[in-house]
Amino acid sequence: MPAPHNATEMMTVAAARALRNEDICFVGIGMPSAACNLARLTHAPDLTLVYESDGELCDTALTTVSVPEMFRYWLQGGRFTVGFLGGAQIDRFGNLNTTVVGPYEKPKTRLPGGGGAPEISSACGEFFIIMRQAPRSFVERIDFVTSFGHGEGGDHRARMGIATRGPTKLVTDLAVFEPDRVTREMTVTSIHPGVTRDQIRANTGWAVRFAPEVAATAAPSDAELSVLRDLHARTARAHGENA
Repeated sequence: MPAPHNATEMMTVAAARALRNEDICFVGIGMPSAACNLARLTHAPDLTLVYESDGELCDTALTTVSVPEMFRYWLQGGRFTVGFLGGAQIDRFGNLNTTVVGPYEKPKTRLPGGGGAPEISSACGEFFIIMRQAPRSFVERIDFVTSFGHGEGGDHRARMGIATRGPTKLVTDLAVFEPDRVTREMTVTSIHPGVTRDQIRANTGWAVRFAPEVAATAAPSDAELSVLRDLHARTARAHGENA
């Protein structure tokens, strides 16, 4: 029997479950990659994963194309059903910051930047977000809009001329959020095992909203945990860890 799951494993499993077997997914680095690979190794074996990456992934990729072709033809051509992103800051409408913390001209912290995330957030049919939840990352107002979510809420995406759905799911180590149908504010729809509403409120920098009916997230199955832990172990070995 696998050991009891931790909060990060719960988050990764919940995020993986959001992906469908027929999806074509543009994958962000870090936690999105773990969730996407878990999905493909469990319930979605036909899931297509696409990365903007260096040569490390090219060795086992089915195909490799240039960055201009990927973005101009595949991404902007509307060929991705879903994108999967993380971020350093997020606001109530799913806008993401991966650029700077503090003023842009003189930031407290300079982050890795957008990479392909701005294009993923606007051109994929929808996108999912995975982030650990804390007051410093779930903020009332982000310091820089790297990836456009629902903007100021409501129909802001449509008014900006963006036809895709934007962020449709936010998975954290505490809960799952989805946008309200009218306001587009990210709203709690499912709470992970052992987590309370007060914990969610305490780790959110805005007055968090809960759906009229909030589900209880199903705990990871033994199979999901075994596959995820084996995935992490193989990744560690590939990177020369625990040698």
